[in-house]
Amino acid sequence: MVNERMVALVEFFQKRPVVYAWDLLRTLVVRDMKLRYKGSVLGIAWSLLNPLSQLLVFSLVFRFVLPLNIPKYTAFLFSGLLVWNWFQTSLYAAATAIVDGRSLIKRPGFPAALLPIVTVAANMLHFVLALPVLLFFLALSGFSCTPAWLLVPLLIALQFTFTLGLAYLVATLHVAFRDTQYLLGVFLLLFFYLTPIFYDAATIPARLQPLYSLNPLLHLLEAYRLVLLQGTLPSLGALIGLGVISAVLLFAGYQVFMRTSYTFVEEL
Repeated sequence: MVNERMVALVEFFQKRPVVYAWDLLRTLVVRDMKLRYKGSVLGIAWSLLNPLSQLLVFSLVFRFVLPLNIPKYTAFLFSGLLVWNWFQTSLYAAATAIVDGRSLIKRPGFPAALLPIVTVAANMLHFVLALPVLLFFLALSGFSCTPAWLLVPLLIALQFTFTLGLAYLVATLHVAFRDTQYLLGVFLLLFFYLTPIFYDAATIPARLQPLYSLNPLLHLLEAYRLVLLQGTLPSLGALIGLGVISAVLLFAGYQVFMRTSYTFVEEL
C-alpha cells in the first residue's frame, strides 16, 4: 500500500510540486520508520535503548570511577546524548541514502534531493519522541519548566538545517567514493570526544577554547543546555551565528548535491 501510494505521488510530483513533494516526503518518512522496525518486537522503543545504555555506562564511569563533579549529571549527559545521536545517526543514514535508494533514483521524475531530508527527518522523530524521557530526568533532577523552553523548536530547526547540509555532502560523496561511510565512522568517533557531550565545556583549557569554538555542535549543545537545564536564553549572537552557519552549509550542500545528481544513475 505504501509503495503504491509513493509511485502515484512520484508520477504527479512534477505537475504539483509543492503539495506532492510534501506528501511524498511524509510517505517516505513513514516508509523508513516501518522498514526500520519491521518484525521487531519492541519497535520504536529500540531508538531509546541506545542513548539509555550510553547514559548508564557514562554515568557509572564519570560519577563513580572518574567523577567529573557535574551537578545533575544524568540530565546533563542525557541531553548531550540525544542531540549527538540525532546528528550521528542522520549522517550515517544519509551516507548510503542514494545508494540504498537506487530503485527510486532510477525512477523518472523522482526528486533525489528528498532522500537526505528523509533520513534527517526520520531521526528527528526519534529525537522528539525521546524528549519526554529527557523531561523525566529533568524533573527528577529538580529542573522545572521555564518560558525559555519555548526556544526548543528553534534549536531543533537549527540542528535540522545544519545536519541536512552535511547530509547532502556525505550522500553525494558516497555515490562516487564508497569508502565514505567508513571514513565517516572514524570522523564521528573523533568528533564525539571533541564535543562536550559527557563533559562540561567550561573545563576545556583556555588555550584550546579558540579551537573548540570552531565546532558548531558545541554552541548548539550549549544552547540546548542553557534552555533546558538552566532555563535561560542563549545569547542572540550565538543563535544568529548558528543560523548563518547552518544556512550557508545547507545552501552549499544542496548545490553540490544537485550539480552532481545527474550522474547518480550512471554511478549506481
